[in-house]
Amino acid sequence: MISEPELDGGEEFDAPEVLTEAPPARRPRPRSPWLWALGGAVLASAVWGGGLYAYGQRKEPGVDLGGYPPEVRLCEVAKLKALGGILGERSQDGVGPELDEPAVYESSCEVTFGPPESGYSASLTYTLHKVTDPGPEFAARSKYYDVTTPIGGLGEAAFFDGRGGEGGEMRVLDGQAEIALNVYRQYSTDADGNPLGDSEPIDLTGVDVPMTQDLLAVMAALKK
Repeated sequence: MISEPELDGGEEFDAPEVLTEAPPARRPRPRSPWLWALGGAVLASAVWGGGLYAYGQRKEPGVDLGGYPPEVRLCEVAKLKALGGILGERSQDGVGPELDEPAVYESSCEVTFGPPESGYSASLTYTLHKVTDPGPEFAARSKYYDVTTPIGGLGEAAFFDGRGGEGGEMRVLDGQAEIALNVYRQYSTDADGNPLGDSEPIDLTGVDVPMTQDLLAVMAALKK
């Protein structure tokens, strides 16, 4: 009968070895590529959104108005002293309709020289184009109104017509502004159609000279 060694005085088994050293530290696991991609996408989205907000807050520069005001009391600005020197004392003013829109502003003024029943009138119109360029159409409109004689030294372009010596019309373009001045004789008649008043009509053959002087003064006053 075979006996077990432990029971028959055989050699004992050695005790198990005890580990006293700490195990080596694990190497950090690399982050997954999709986490980096997600973070970059979030950052890019934030930058893009901030850029859109800043773009929305930034106002685009408007058209250069060249110093001309977007609104004005035209009758107060228009002194018309040169015309008054030949047509007589300025007797009354009349303010015309005013157009005030984002794209265009326009106002007008009617001035009477001498007695209303037998004097002269000057009609002044100021138009400021706040969006579009009036230049390409200016010459065409002047031609339409039969105002075609060029006048030098007045704005970018200016045209005049003498109306047969009985008045005159002048149209000026200066940047975004158009200014038109029209001078004509006014008189009232009786029941038989005869003119009232005893004043002799003034020869206005050279009226373009005082009109030019007054328009230069008006343009300078508008830019103050």
